[in-house]
Amino acid sequence: MTGPQRELTRTPSAADPAVAGLTVGLGGPSGRFARLSSSWWTPLRIALAVCTITFGLGVLQKAPCMEAGWDRQSWRPFKALCYSDIGFLYQERGFAEGNRPFLDTGNYPVLEYPVLTGGFMEVAAQITWLMTGDPKKDVTVEQKRDTAGVFFLVNTVMLFLCALVIVGLTVATARGVARKPGAARGQPLDALYVAAAPALALTSTINWDLFAVALTAGAMFAWSRGKPVWFGVLLGLGTAAKFYPFLLLGPLLIVCIRGRKLWPWVQALVSTAVAWALVNAPIYLLAKNEWLSFWQFNDERESDYGSIWYVLKLAKHEVADVNQLNIVIFAGLCLSIAILGLMAPRPPRFAQLAFLVVAAFLLINKVYSPQYVLWLLPLVALARPRLRDWLIWQACECFYWMLVWMHLAQFLAPGNPDVPDRIYWLSVILRMAGTLWLMLVVARDILLPENDPVRHGDLVDDPSDGVRPRRRGRLATASAMSTN
Repeated sequence: MTGPQRELTRTPSAADPAVAGLTVGLGGPSGRFARLSSSWWTPLRIALAVCTITFGLGVLQKAPCMEAGWDRQSWRPFKALCYSDIGFLYQERGFAEGNRPFLDTGNYPVLEYPVLTGGFMEVAAQITWLMTGDPKKDVTVEQKRDTAGVFFLVNTVMLFLCALVIVGLTVATARGVARKPGAARGQPLDALYVAAAPALALTSTINWDLFAVALTAGAMFAWSRGKPVWFGVLLGLGTAAKFYPFLLLGPLLIVCIRGRKLWPWVQALVSTAVAWALVNAPIYLLAKNEWLSFWQFNDERESDYGSIWYVLKLAKHEVADVNQLNIVIFAGLCLSIAILGLMAPRPPRFAQLAFLVVAAFLLINKVYSPQYVLWLLPLVALARPRLRDWLIWQACECFYWMLVWMHLAQFLAPGNPDVPDRIYWLSVILRMAGTLWLMLVVARDILLPENDPVRHGDLVDDPSDGVRPRRRGRLATASAMSTN
């Protein structure tokens, strides 16, 4: 193996100084003659095993709420830090009585989720009914709670499969695709930044976000294999499950402009729109008003938990029109990211720009639910796989996760009702600071590509970009570098 290729296949302890420091008590970093390829523990198996342990710890953390039967009347879900929408919405959106999302509302509120997430919930409900019997029969409140517990467990299994898919796809995307025989690849063990994330354990079963994240990870993988149409199809499905995947089309446009390859972006855009429309069309035609409820809910929603706007409201400095201000600020941030991508000395990597855009959206959005951190996990693993920065960010997210439940349980309320809950304010600001820190180091990597931990100097540009033009020979590579 040549010197450059060995550099590109370094172990994490050789690539990251922080990881190397943690190995001191274990014998130090792996040496140059360490033989890892013959081991049964491949990067994929290691990452999947770690993900299984992490996810399992998260399920155990929800045990107090499962034992209490998902009773919203008590403060136990917040006091025990085990709250999840899954068990409660089963009872509060009509699933416990056999209602179908969007089509059978009855006396229950319309499901305020995108169509494909509603379909995910419907599949879980159907499995639950097969296990518990006909839900349309008259049942007691206690029986509904028991059934809600089964529904939670069914969703837990389905979300666990989504987590495994995310980790597996991140391994494959981080590895990249070799351009020619013997060419070096990326670092597949970067997927451990997803698999071992404390936020994965704490937030994976709060809601159904992992489903949309899995579809988005699939889109990233498709792009890394040079499949813009499949990228668009998976991104369209992800957008039908959660709005945020749609944001990735903007960063992709910048990447395609820098690479002079607009046709793949057009293919991705059209296939995204077609996939999204095909999934949404049946519900739109059968229940237009119910389909619109998701968009109306988000438009009419006031500033809520986790956002800087909510902190300002608690501090008696409420912003009048958060929606308009959000659009203006987010547009400004996106424009700044676009300028950064277009003016960078070398074409930025897709994961870097995608992370910046999604992080900017979460930074100024009018609500930040704790599980939104899941949106960023695979993007961070691909954009900035460095232990120090990852630990700073995860610590901020975990601190916010703990404080939001304590805030809801009124544990942090001062004795004097006129004194505000400033500790909760601190958690929101700290959470935003952690995200902003990552954004700044990623932006620095774009401006100073020699600091990018994925590029490895001038040896690799973007291992997860499978649509970039192939270059032949050293002369073509040198010419391309000089022009970029």
